[in-house]
Amino acid sequence: MTWVYILECSDRSYYTGSTVDLERRLVEHNEGLGANYTRERRPVRIVFAAETDSIATAFEWEKKIQGWSRAKKLALIEGRLSDLPVLSARGYRSGA
Repeated sequence: MTWVYILECSDRSYYTGSTVDLERRLVEHNEGLGANYTRERRPVRIVFAAETDSIATAFEWEKKIQGWSRAKKLALIEGRLSDLPVLSARGYRSGA
């Protein structure tokens, strides 16, 4: 199994990653053994995870999601998939 995931950090920011072992990776992030970004923002919790067919696909999704606005990531987390195209509109600003 491979995964793409979004963590919510203690400062309410989001971190997106990919892994072959989701449970182990969450432990690593919370023990300060994960990414530099999450090391300074612990504890973290998983707010979104999706299984993918390969690590290449998971990594591709990771990079794509990393480029998204906070509003678009939140729509994904909340399962508002129909909002994703609107949030992709060029020049979209949430006003927040």
